[in-house]
Amino acid sequence: MIRASTESDLPSITEIYGWSVVHGVGTWEEVPPAQAEMARRREAVLALGLPWVVAELGGQVVGYAYAGPFRTRSGYRYTVEDSVYVAPGARGRGVGRAMLGQVLAECRPLGVHQVIAGIGDSGNLASIALHSALGFERVGVFPKAGYKFGRWLDVVWMQLAMNGGGEVPPEGRGIPL
Repeated sequence: MIRASTESDLPSITEIYGWSVVHGVGTWEEVPPAQAEMARRREAVLALGLPWVVAELGGQVVGYAYAGPFRTRSGYRYTVEDSVYVAPGARGRGVGRAMLGQVLAECRPLGVHQVIAGIGDSGNLASIALHSALGFERVGVFPKAGYKFGRWLDVVWMQLAMNGGGEVPPEGRGIPL
């Protein structure tokens, strides 16, 4: 089940993200943030009217995904960046795809024209495949842009156009940056 996140989901969200910080390259943070920081990040996204969803399996939160601002300059107000995190035991079961699909569906009526994915490392094949399956196109790579776990990591940039993408002028005011 995919649903809007609530404050009561924060312990699970913090645990899932903390595992990713310590064990994964989907984020390049190296110290897991406290629950209060995760609450602040979630509230900042929600304050912009953007989606933050969780996935439940058997009544337990096993993942979360959201769309946040791509950049904070006003010219980027029609562009968001997605983030998707799935608990280790729930991977490979369609959880990430279901959550990202919901985030994209919620971004369309907001007037979003571009969704950007900055994927940590070229070897992150699951995230690259997830984004490709939902229509994202690979648009570039920043080789060896970050350093974690004693090695250099790439950023794979993928992009999904919606609401006419860059072919039509935007309607509305965009995200309130």
